[in-house]
Amino acid sequence: MEKYIEGNKAAWEEAFDNRDPSWGADITERIQKEDYPFFEKEMVDILRNVDTKGKTIGQFCCNNGRELLSLVKSGKALKGIGFDIAENQVAFANEMAKELNLPCTFEAVNIYDIDERYEKEFDIVIITIGTLCWFEDLNRFFKIVAKCMKPGAMIVLNEQHPCTNMLATEGDAEFDPEHRMECHFSYFEHKWTGNEGMYYMTLKKYRSKTFTDYTHPMSEIISGMCNNGFVITGLQEFDYDISGAFSIDQSGYPLSMILHGMKL
Repeated sequence: MEKYIEGNKAAWEEAFDNRDPSWGADITERIQKEDYPFFEKEMVDILRNVDTKGKTIGQFCCNNGRELLSLVKSGKALKGIGFDIAENQVAFANEMAKELNLPCTFEAVNIYDIDERYEKEFDIVIITIGTLCWFEDLNRFFKIVAKCMKPGAMIVLNEQHPCTNMLATEGDAEFDPEHRMECHFSYFEHKWTGNEGMYYMTLKKYRSKTFTDYTHPMSEIISGMCNNGFVITGLQEFDYDISGAFSIDQSGYPLSMILHGMKL
């Protein structure tokens, strides 16, 4: 396992061990009572028009499993399989699946190490916010994803827009709350390391183990997909934030996107 991935595994498991009690507390109730909870409206609009009934759905970097559980239940899928590197989050997701009596299983694995057991397994793959940044090599990432998909399978990716790579966030030395849209970093390449923890999960500041992530331009995302047998079938861009890192919604600046395609 690459050193940065091993470090991220330790940092994510530390964050989950220190999660606030409210984190994940609403999963069972919302999935039981709502259709497609934990997805943005535009993502729901796409998923409602995807034939998920009786299909096998995969999610790469599934976190606590809430999105995959939501889609399998609301879309009446045959089963869902989620992958994440954090063993404690995967254990939590498997417990949620049992509690909800949903046909989902979750595996703790480095995405780069997913083996032939899952070759041509998925009819549909979802990738959600905060996935792509944890991989230095997107071509390698999409090669693994493509291997796990059946010919004709659909991929839907709802992520932070690459243009946000240039913005500073609170905690960065460059951050100025009066000029949130000012660009400080390269759009094309930037490696980030930090020990500020995962506030959205813990609701507290703490000195964490080291997180390492990477920014990727749109060209690298699309090339990574096309190089591995995907045809891009749609792209939507939005000026609202799904990361929780920015406070410039409705500004006209691209903050999030939905990219979808088909595996040849």
